[in-house]
Amino acid sequence: MDPLKAPIIVLAGPTASGKSALGIAIAEKVQGTIINADSMQVYRDLRVLTARPTDDEMLRVPHRLYGVLDGAAHGTAAVWVDLAKQAIAETIANGRVPILLGGTGMYLRSLFDGMAEIPPIPVEIRAAARSKLNEEGATGLHAALATADPETAANLKPGDSQRLVRAWEVLQATGRGLADWQQAPASPGLSNPVVRLLLQPPRDSLYARIDRRFTGMIEAGALEEARAVLARTDLPADAPMRKAHGLPELIQYLKGEISLDEAIRVGQLNTRHYAKRQTTWFRHQFSPDLVVEKDLSQQENFNLEAEIFPFIVRYLLTAR
Repeated sequence: MDPLKAPIIVLAGPTASGKSALGIAIAEKVQGTIINADSMQVYRDLRVLTARPTDDEMLRVPHRLYGVLDGAAHGTAAVWVDLAKQAIAETIANGRVPILLGGTGMYLRSLFDGMAEIPPIPVEIRAAARSKLNEEGATGLHAALATADPETAANLKPGDSQRLVRAWEVLQATGRGLADWQQAPASPGLSNPVVRLLLQPPRDSLYARIDRRFTGMIEAGALEEARAVLARTDLPADAPMRKAHGLPELIQYLKGEISLDEAIRVGQLNTRHYAKRQTTWFRHQFSPDLVVEKDLSQQENFNLEAEIFPFIVRYLLTAR
């Protein structure tokens, strides 16, 4: 089959909505390979805290792009798009169906709609941008950016160190502001036929599942992961991995700044807020072909054969 005409399945939804279990079930039926589309599950340091698939799950069907980057790496949308395109091409070449699975909507949009072709940033400029952040703090860096590139600065929060550093390094490396780059014509996205499935469980059941999962992560080794991250001296202050949900709170606990109960409470709260933002984004930006509004953690609702699978089979037969 022409790689540009091979069908792709996208399974998206907020965190803890049941994407992984459904993705595996679909992959087993259609000879699919699951390709990670979650910005935090690409990091190998946080298997528990990011709810990456277990070893048993990864043995059931092929999985790609899970735990492929070190925590010190700067995993951007552009980095992921390059990795995803390669994984998709290899999956198709192996005669399998690519199943993109995750909740990072910006990554999915960049893959299919294209993105600004910002040149690679030289290592020395990236290092200088991080040094400026360390010396001046996020507020100082925001003030400097507001003077040099007010259009970009107006769209960034003064405390968002990761995006501020990115904007500063792009400006220094290219002489153009990040906002200007983003307004330029985008590189072409994938043109493959795509079916988009969106998991949108009831809010109460989703939030309850988030809370249960966070508590389970503590029991499964999340504190040990946080302790290992805290012990690393090579992680940049703006390392994206530092924003993994639950990690900042657990590190605060390990430093003796808050109790474990408070770390769990705030971690659960922040994760629920994130799920709400994801739900809003997908509602307005995703255009799904099928919306699954049931709580798939309840066995009586996990009816793949009767509802979801026939829809996918019809799509694959038509696309092929």
